[in-house]
Amino acid sequence: MAYIQPVILAGGTGSRLWPLSRELYPKQLLKLTGDFSLLQATVKRVLALDNTLPPLVIVGEEHRFMALNQLKETAPELKFDLLLEPVGRNTAPAVYAAAVYVDQQNSDEDVILLVLPADHLIRRQNKFNESVIQAAKLAEQGLLVTFGIKPQSPETGYGYIEKGEGYEVKSFVEKPDKATAESYLSAGNYFWNSGMFAFSVSTLISEMDIWSPEIGPFMREAIYKGSEDPPFFRLKREAMIKAPNDSIDYALMEKSTQVAVVPADLGWSDIGSWKALWAVAEKDDEQNLLQGDVIAEDVKNCLIRSENKLVAAVGLRDTLVVNTADAVLVAPLDSSQDVKKIVNRLKAEKREEHQLHLTVFRPWGSYTILEEQPNFKIKRITVNPGVKLSLQMHHHRSEHWVVVKGTARVTCGEDVYLVLENQSSYIPCGEKHRLENPGVIPLELIEVQNGSYLGEDDIIRFDDDFGR
Repeated sequence: MAYIQPVILAGGTGSRLWPLSRELYPKQLLKLTGDFSLLQATVKRVLALDNTLPPLVIVGEEHRFMALNQLKETAPELKFDLLLEPVGRNTAPAVYAAAVYVDQQNSDEDVILLVLPADHLIRRQNKFNESVIQAAKLAEQGLLVTFGIKPQSPETGYGYIEKGEGYEVKSFVEKPDKATAESYLSAGNYFWNSGMFAFSVSTLISEMDIWSPEIGPFMREAIYKGSEDPPFFRLKREAMIKAPNDSIDYALMEKSTQVAVVPADLGWSDIGSWKALWAVAEKDDEQNLLQGDVIAEDVKNCLIRSENKLVAAVGLRDTLVVNTADAVLVAPLDSSQDVKKIVNRLKAEKREEHQLHLTVFRPWGSYTILEEQPNFKIKRITVNPGVKLSLQMHHHRSEHWVVVKGTARVTCGEDVYLVLENQSSYIPCGEKHRLENPGVIPLELIEVQNGSYLGEDDIIRFDDDFGR
């Protein structure tokens, strides 16, 4: 059998899981169902397969360091390649780019691409392994293979695949209404469209060039003119911007005559909403999913999650409550698909809550906004051991750093000096400066900013280990 190249699609924001999922800390990086994030669980799943190459991960450029850190935690001995998307263009351009990239790396043989979203839950590893072997055999025959999930209920939130004889796909069906979904469930030959695929590199490229020829030229250019920054490979922005925004389903699978479906009963969920998470999670005797510091009295069929404070609930039924440091979501559990409407309003009103948490992760560590008022902002900053921030300058603010744990090495103008616990340093407005953790434990400090403008875009970088 040909080698299998797992391609993990780790873009997207998971807006229906707001306020936990944000644009700069999206669903696939969250630990929703256990000790591992959805991305980490996907990586562990493909590492349990035989005859596979190291996973190729496609991720938005703004998530690259968070994704890389999670990959290193999951498999520190493994070499990962990450394709960085400068802009999102849906799954068809991403998969085409992956095929061209893999073809360059393995030009002597035809490799099977196993395309997997990073944000799905699969609870039956053995069934997954069996389905992948089955799909790979069909892909070697020149077929475009999709995985059809055996439906457990008349779900209206998924598209369906109508199966014919053998592995034949008779049709792809859009998300149905409730009555139609019930008829699909009764018929027995309709399956949920999982968004997982297997096909050879050569078949994918040739079929895409036939059915969606406008995608290939731009994505080939995005690869050929891309730039390497190991383990990252940056797709050429100017080329990718020109590519159509299209899904692999619409661009190829619904058009090609070489499509097959492998029925699969994997314990699968795309965790596309809070109700979907509630449905697959382990619940208490009252069918509640309670996460964090939660006290519930006379509560049934609810999902209540608290990130940072006590949430007390009394007399609730079929209700969703999610508390984070800067937002609280309350809704009927059946309305969880409509959370995206809130996110759209936040975007329209140019509020930051759709994009950022109060804690923001950076390649060097993280910062948490403790208070923000006109002309001043207070942050708690954590710098990982052995890491330094960029050499930078601000036009509109000064900064005062107080070290509360660890040791800081500070560059301020021409001076370089150590700042110990309970000591502080002042950075004047307009002065070049740098913060570094020379120790072996995390450095924690409190930063007080003063100035007329305190936005994160008031940063002029002169040197940066992270290529920003």
